[in-house]
This record gives sequence, structure tokens and C-alpha cells, in this order.
Amino acid sequence: MSAAQTANDLTALAQSRAIADRERLILAIVDLCAQSEPDVRTPQVQALLDPIFLNLITDAEHQIRLRLAHKLAPVDWAPPKLINLLARDEIEIARPIIAASPVLSQTDLTRLLSEMGIEHQIEVARRPYVGREAVATILSQAQPEALTALAGNDTADVAPEAMQRLVEASRRIAGMRSPLVRHPRLTTEMAEQLYAWVGQLLRSAIVTRFRVDAQALDAAIAEAVREAHSASEGGGLEVAPVDVEQEQMERRLIAKLHSAGQLRTSYLLLALREQRLSLFETALATLGDYAPEAVRMAVCAERPEMLALACAGVGVDRVVFTTILGLVRELNRGRPAGDATRARKAFDGYGSDHSGLARLAFRKATT
Repeated sequence: MSAAQTANDLTALAQSRAIADRERLILAIVDLCAQSEPDVRTPQVQALLDPIFLNLITDAEHQIRLRLAHKLAPVDWAPPKLINLLARDEIEIARPIIAASPVLSQTDLTRLLSEMGIEHQIEVARRPYVGREAVATILSQAQPEALTALAGNDTADVAPEAMQRLVEASRRIAGMRSPLVRHPRLTTEMAEQLYAWVGQLLRSAIVTRFRVDAQALDAAIAEAVREAHSASEGGGLEVAPVDVEQEQMERRLIAKLHSAGQLRTSYLLLALREQRLSLFETALATLGDYAPEAVRMAVCAERPEMLALACAGVGVDRVVFTTILGLVRELNRGRPAGDATRARKAFDGYGSDHSGLARLAFRKATT
């Protein structure tokens, strides 16, 4: 195609008001830039591209912005203002940009951590080779979800002191423990610390990977437990301070997400996959405006119908609930018990289109 024909086509698309033509115009400009990469990087062309792209995506449809984000995520010639704008967009649009764009600087990432919500913070923590400045910000903010994502990011530039802080944080955030046990920057000394508060499976992984004296560590832990029981019987032990702190922290986190409009049903699965049952319960209670005691009763019930009602009441569909029920049972010793197929009644009778009715039914049943 000749340059004249290309110019004519772009002019025609620019004059059109149709959404499909607007999308074709944006993608055509991206392709044109990709074919002229050396020239596109010059300051003169960059100065022209910024207003062109910013004007085109103003009030653009979600799907157009999403396509543009996927197109521009891997390139290094994209205008910085546009990339930063897309990185602050809805999380589905921002995700590919935050994950891959070479245009985002460490300062840009740190600003995203400070100014955006938890979903954007998680994506920054997952970014390959995220730098120390961003790592330090994640540690200072101490958001459990972002810390868990950082713990699972083997490529992050985590200094020894930052790694130590992650290990210490895993004492109260169970979801961090498994990725930390396998983290390449975990030292023997840190592994011995982790050993004290992980389950048997992870202890075996620690013993396999590091030269630690499992018998000595088990004996030390048993002695600490005996001393704790003795202090408790004598009235000198504060009861479960770590659990209380964790519950308070979870309530604050969920309240913050809810007030910012960022608490969604997808968060229920996220909490369970991080093995944080109490966080799941708090999120479900907040989403449905349920009494926390009612949610706890549904989670520990003899049958799954009550939990199904609670989930249907916040818009969870039946397919997703099957996954939720399985994860809850894994974390809660098989509860809620009973035939999982019985839970379908909550969805067959109400469904996602009638979540309000399901919510009312759950409240009535648990009052």
C-alpha cells in the first residue's frame, strides 16, 4: 500500500465517529509507528504522538483501551504520558502495561504504589525484575496482598534486609510462607525462622533444601509451646496476640477496599487461594452486609447450603462457588460438610439475577 493510500485511509478513519473505526485508527497508528521505530523515538515525533494518542483514547471504549494496552505493553517507543495513563486505568487495562512496559520507570512504579489501589499494587509487586525502590515502598505499606505477590516474585530486586522483613511478615500472613520457602534469596538463618510457623509439608521442604537440624528446631518449638502453656495457666500470657492483630488488620484492609469501591467477588477467591480463610469471611461479610458470626456459622455448618446462599447473595455464580466451596473445605477441615450438589438449590432458586433475594434469605436464615 502506498503512503498516499495509507494517509487517505487514516484520514477517513479519523473523520468517522464509529467505535470500530476509532479502534482501527488507533491500531493503525500503532502499526505505523512500529514500522518506523528509529524515527518514532526522536523527541520531535514523541512530542507529536502524545497529543494524538491522548486525544484518541479520551472517552474511548473499554475494549479499545484494552487492545491499545496489549499493543503498547512490550514496546519501548510508546509515549510516557500515554503509558502512565493506561497504567492508572481499570486493572484489566493496566495489568499488561504494569507487567511489561519498559517505558515505566521505577519512579512511575513507586508512584503507582502510593496513589493507586490494592489491585494495582499487587500488579507492581508481580512485575518481573521490579526494583528496590518499589520493593521498599511495598514493604512500608505492608498490604498483605501486595506482600504475598512480592514473596512469589523470584525476579524482584530484594535486598537481604528486605528479604528478612518478608520472612518476618510471613508470621502473620500465611499466604507468604510457601513462596518464601522456595525463594532463591532465602538463607539458612531465615529458613530456620520460617520453620517455626509453617506446616509440616513446608517444614519438609525446608529440611530438604537447607542444612537445618529439624530435631533441634522441633525441640525448641515444643519447649516454647510448653512455656507458653505454663505462662497461660499462671495468667501471664496474652492470648493469641498475633491472631488478634491479623484479624484487626484484615478488617481494616477490607473496609478500605470497600470504601474505595475496589472490593469485588473476585477477592473471595484471591483470599482463599492465599489460604486466608478469615480474610475470606471478612470480605464475604462486608460484601453482603452480613453479620460476621453468620458467615462463620455458614463456613462451619454441617451442610453447604448456607454458604451457597451467602455467596449467591453477593453475586457469585454457581461455577465459581464450586471452586470456593472446595477451597473453604481444604482450609476448614472439610467444613461446611454435606453433599455439594445440595448447594445448587441456592443458585437454582435465586441465581445471580436475584442476588438481593438470596441475600435476604441468608440473613433471615441466620438471624
